[in-house]
Amino acid sequence: MCGIAGIINNAGQPPVSSSMLRRMAGAMIHRGPDDDGFLERNSLGLANRRLSIVGLSDGKQPISNEDGSLWVVFNGELYDYPKIRADLERRGHRFKTSTDTELIPHLFEEYGERFFEHLRGQFAFCLWSVRDDRLILARDRFGICPLFWSVQRQQGRETLLFGSEVKSILASGLVPRKTDLNGINQIFSFFALPGPMTCFEGISQVSPGHYLDIRRDSSASELSIRDRIYWEIDFPDQGEELNPPDKLAIEHYEHLFVQSVKRRLQADVPVVSYLSGGVDSSLVTAVASKLLGRPIPTFTVGVRTTGFDETNLAQEFSKHLGSTTTVCEYNPEDACADYPKLISAAEFPVVDSSSASLQRLAGFVRNAGFKVAMTGEGSDEFLAGYPWFKVNQILRCLEVLPGVRVGNLLRVGLLKLTKQPAFPMRMLNAAQDAVGGSNGWLEVYGMMSLSKVRFFHPDLKGKLFGQTPYAALNLNTERLKRWHPFHRGLYLGGRIMLPGHLLASKGDRVAMWSSVETRPPFLDEDLVAFTNSLHPRWKLRRLKDKYLLRKVARRWMPRETADRSKKMFRAPLDSFHMSDPKLPKWIGQVLSEESLRKTGYFDPKAVIEWRKRLPSMRKSLSKTSVEMGLIAVMSTQLWHHLFVSGDLAEIPSLIPGGDILGESLMARAG
Repeated sequence: MCGIAGIINNAGQPPVSSSMLRRMAGAMIHRGPDDDGFLERNSLGLANRRLSIVGLSDGKQPISNEDGSLWVVFNGELYDYPKIRADLERRGHRFKTSTDTELIPHLFEEYGERFFEHLRGQFAFCLWSVRDDRLILARDRFGICPLFWSVQRQQGRETLLFGSEVKSILASGLVPRKTDLNGINQIFSFFALPGPMTCFEGISQVSPGHYLDIRRDSSASELSIRDRIYWEIDFPDQGEELNPPDKLAIEHYEHLFVQSVKRRLQADVPVVSYLSGGVDSSLVTAVASKLLGRPIPTFTVGVRTTGFDETNLAQEFSKHLGSTTTVCEYNPEDACADYPKLISAAEFPVVDSSSASLQRLAGFVRNAGFKVAMTGEGSDEFLAGYPWFKVNQILRCLEVLPGVRVGNLLRVGLLKLTKQPAFPMRMLNAAQDAVGGSNGWLEVYGMMSLSKVRFFHPDLKGKLFGQTPYAALNLNTERLKRWHPFHRGLYLGGRIMLPGHLLASKGDRVAMWSSVETRPPFLDEDLVAFTNSLHPRWKLRRLKDKYLLRKVARRWMPRETADRSKKMFRAPLDSFHMSDPKLPKWIGQVLSEESLRKTGYFDPKAVIEWRKRLPSMRKSLSKTSVEMGLIAVMSTQLWHHLFVSGDLAEIPSLIPGGDILGESLMARAG
């Protein structure tokens, strides 16, 4: 992968600032320590920071077609590039490099806007057509690669800024550092930031499967910007799902998965694999080793706390394959110490403490001399690997009276029983209406979003409680209503949790902080399309999750590994709340009454009270809800300090005057 950035002034405006463009590229040097490249022409500037993985000697960007009429800066990988390149050469196209980036201008030249049909892999890019002064800013189907943009007015005319990271856009100096409260609302509703908004006012994400169609006109003061969809997660209408014989389904899924892993092994540098004790990463590792003809190097996290450590399971499977695994030791104290670095990388509040361990794991991979690692993301989302799908299946058996939401009544009863704050039923109903009805995904995240009720400042509640954050996702509710309710839950995981957390604060953002590219074989277009076409019984059968995957896995590994239950991977949360003098001082500083009043997001009295009560609470759903809510509060306060104000704690920030980021990254790149 790489990092891309750019400045797009409207036609006829003065040339872009070279120093500004280089600041934007320099802010993400960690994404591309191997090389840089720039194009400045016609009031437009494109920049690239390169992590060399394919076409090591001749892949410098920006790259154009033969006559220079199309230019591109690209981040990602196109896995079928040898086959596609050969086809384009037969059609008369001439290539000057061996990199997959060069496919993009030639595919656009050949197919126009239909070129997205031929782009297979993970990517974010900006393509400029010189002839009609048109730009395309696009992101891959699942949101593996990040892409942000902002429009600012200068002297009465619009300028569009884009970058692989928010830091790049902020480095321009054109965008004020202000909080978008809708982004904060997404964090506390979803524990993820799926977009299109961010936590920064005036900065948006390009949504997965979308592209911005940008036209410039010297006679207009505004750029023409249209957000268009080229692909969406889809499922059959209820009753039209496929239900093939077992042998056929298993063999076809296995074939598609093997092809997916084979594609993601393509690189001009060695590829490694993350390995836990679960079936997902174990299957990736087993198939990759078979295709390579040797055990693939593996890396695993050793969370040294009872109930969370899967090191022995990973080492046991690694031994089964004939290899050893590199273990990244990780203690609860490490999570506390690493959180400022995690938020700096993610650029939004992160609630899942295990993300910090994956950030350290990527550092282990890089220090061992590797740049590319395969992961197991995407399996749980599309094969129902999470426990709330089982809960929802049980609750649905109670929904027998038309128009009576029995499950909602049970939720209210559970809240009262566990002494949780009263959650406005209208908010739950509005959420269900926005997503086409009840589903498994809402079961858990509807409950965990109680943190808003518990901790938000009354003023913030007044601003945000009148709207549902699901509305901002721009979902096609009528389409969702036609699907099986089970598939609606899968869809929300793929639309919200996948790009908003797993591929961001547990994927690209933390891995690329150490200049490591992650590749998830379960997010192959053909594989997901086949999985989604199947009846729900292939995902969850008699409360057995990932049914189809486990059947395939039995062909590649011992049955006990293939059938091992899902283990939620997260570091312990209570270490952030203990009154331990060894804890970093910044935790108490950002959660002090003074700091809480400065930001104005949270009720200081509630935060302080629950911090005191937490250590004496018994282990329960209620305690977990409070723990995660306090982590979200702490993380939001830390994010505000690092990116917005710099005055909440005695640690460096990433704002002008407190920025040590550039020096540290330059040292790492050197």
